[in-house]
Amino acid sequence: MARNFAEIAFTESVKAQQEKYGSRKSYARMEAMARGTELSFAEADFIADRDSFYLATVGETGFPYVQFRGGPKGFLKTLDATTLAYADFRGNLQYVSVGNLTRNDKAALILMDYAHRQRLKIYARIEVIEAKDNPELISQLQDESYDAQVERAMVLHVEAFDWNCPQHITPRYTIEEIRALNAPLYEHVAKLEAEIERLKAK
Repeated sequence: MARNFAEIAFTESVKAQQEKYGSRKSYARMEAMARGTELSFAEADFIADRDSFYLATVGETGFPYVQFRGGPKGFLKTLDATTLAYADFRGNLQYVSVGNLTRNDKAALILMDYAHRQRLKIYARIEVIEAKDNPELISQLQDESYDAQVERAMVLHVEAFDWNCPQHITPRYTIEEIRALNAPLYEHVAKLEAEIERLKAK
């Protein structure tokens, strides 16, 4: 656990609940272990393999708003050890997340790898940059093979992150992952079909 993550997440009310349910001593030891808050190759590689994440912002009503963001694999890019960015595609035109960020730039992300039961949580401050204001950045973030209109760049200044335990994550697989898992089976079936055709030709 990154030390900064605990400093942000473990408020006094959270610590009180940890104390109440018996986990405070364990988490207090974790808080004392300084691991640094910069993204390593492990986090960068994990992020590069994702095709989606969940983004939480907070509106003026005080209610959080959670949005699913998806795109081609690797659309959330690691610019450096403390900065992420992605091209924000045109969606349903509600602009709830973008509107929330104009008043409060704090956000939380959850990135899921269901197949391997891994989860990365990130706290960040988000800088919203309209496409017309920085076309060079948009070009860096845009995937020309993905048919979507880019409206803006979202630059995430990472404040903290934490890897979650895999408990209760139900494995789920994309079509691409299923094909990879079944590749040996497909090869075996192809060989059997070829052998059948060879025997028929005799």
